[in-house]
Amino acid sequence: MPQTTRRLLIAGHPVLLVGTAHISRDSIDEVRSLIRTEGPAKVCVEIDAGRYRSMSADSKWESLDIIKVLKEGRGFLLLANLALSGFQRRMGSEVGVKPGEEMLAAISTADELGIPYAFCDRDVQVTLKRAWGRSNLWNRSKLLASLVDSAVSGEKLSAEDIERLKEQNELEEMMGELAKFLPSVKEVLIDERDRYLAARIFTETKAMGPAEPASETGPRPVLAVVGAGHLEGIVSWLERLEKGDAEESVGELETLPKASPVGKVLGWAIPAAIVAFIIIGFFRSGTTASLDLLLRWVLLNGSLAALGSALCLAHPLTILVSFVGAPIATLNPFIGVGMFAGVAEAFVRKPRVSDFENLAEDVTHLKGFYRNRVTRILLIFFLSSLGGMIGNFISLPFLASGALSGK
Repeated sequence: MPQTTRRLLIAGHPVLLVGTAHISRDSIDEVRSLIRTEGPAKVCVEIDAGRYRSMSADSKWESLDIIKVLKEGRGFLLLANLALSGFQRRMGSEVGVKPGEEMLAAISTADELGIPYAFCDRDVQVTLKRAWGRSNLWNRSKLLASLVDSAVSGEKLSAEDIERLKEQNELEEMMGELAKFLPSVKEVLIDERDRYLAARIFTETKAMGPAEPASETGPRPVLAVVGAGHLEGIVSWLERLEKGDAEESVGELETLPKASPVGKVLGWAIPAAIVAFIIIGFFRSGTTASLDLLLRWVLLNGSLAALGSALCLAHPLTILVSFVGAPIATLNPFIGVGMFAGVAEAFVRKPRVSDFENLAEDVTHLKGFYRNRVTRILLIFFLSSLGGMIGNFISLPFLASGALSGK
C-alpha cells in the first residue's frame, strides 16, 4: 500500500484515507483504482458542495459586479481568490490536470458504481473569510503578494515535482514555511480544516450504523479522499474522536470572526494620532505650524496611495482620486482609499465582456493581470490601499516630531 494511504477503525468501521496531490495525474488514477478495488461503503471527499457545483459546471465570471464587490469590502478577498485560482490553474496546466480533478474523479467513480458519497470540506468562502478575518492589512498584503507572485511566476513544475508534494518531508517543510510566514492563515487553511474534515468523516462513518461484513474479507471501508497535506492531521483528530478526547461538533469553525474591541480601537488609533498631533502643533506653534503638519501628512499619505495606483497603470483620474481620497479614508476606518480608487477606475474603464471571459486565463501571468480590466481594478484597489497605509506609518514620526518640538 502506498505511503499516501492510512487505515483506521472508526465506530466499528474500517476507514481508508487516501492522500492526494490536487494536480496529479497519478492521484486521479490511484483514487479511481482504490474505489474499484476496495468497493467502499461510502466515499468522502475533501470538497464542499458549492465548489463541486462550480467545478463540474465550469462556471464563468460574467455575473461578477466588481463595483459591488469593492463597496462591500470584498476586494482583497476576491483578489486572493483569483490569484489562488491562477496559481492552481498554472500548475495544473503544466501537467494536464485541473486542480481538484481527483475529487471529481472520486465522485464520478462512486456514482458509476452506485456508491454513496459525501462532501466533507468546509465551504471555501467561509474558510477564506475566516483566514481574512484573522489577518491584519500587512499580513493580507503579504499573502496577496505571495499569491500573485505564485500565479504569474514563470517557474515550471514537472509531474515528478508534483508527486513529491505528497511526500511527508516536503509537506512538513512547506507547512513550516507557511506557519512562519503567516501563522494565522496556516491555522485556518490547514489546522482548522484538519479538524473539520476529520469531524465530518467521523460523523459520516458513525451515521452508517453497525458495520456488516460484505464478504469473507470483512466490512467494506469508508474511503476518504483528502489532500496529502491534511492526511496526518486528520488521522490525529480521528484517533482523538474515536477515543472521545475531542468534540464531534465543529459549528464554531463555520462562523465568521467578529472584530474584537481591541481591533476596533486600533482602527481609530492612527486617525486619532494624526488629528492629535495637528491639534498639538496648533496650540504649541500656531496656525501656520498646524497647517504645515497637515500638508506634510496629506502629501505623504496621498502621494504614496497615488503611486500605488500609478504602478498599476491606472487612469489619470483614478490616480487623482487616490491622492485626494487617501486622507479622507484614513480619517474614517469604515472606508478605504482602495475603494475610492477601484470604483473610480471601474467607472472610467468599465470591464468588457472579454475581460470576464478571459479572467481565468489572465490571472496566470503578469501581463494578463495588467491587461484584464477586472484584475487591474483589483490591483489598483490593493496597491493604493497599501500605499496609503505606508504613507500613514511614515508620516506619524514626522507629525510627532513637528508637533512636540514646536517647529
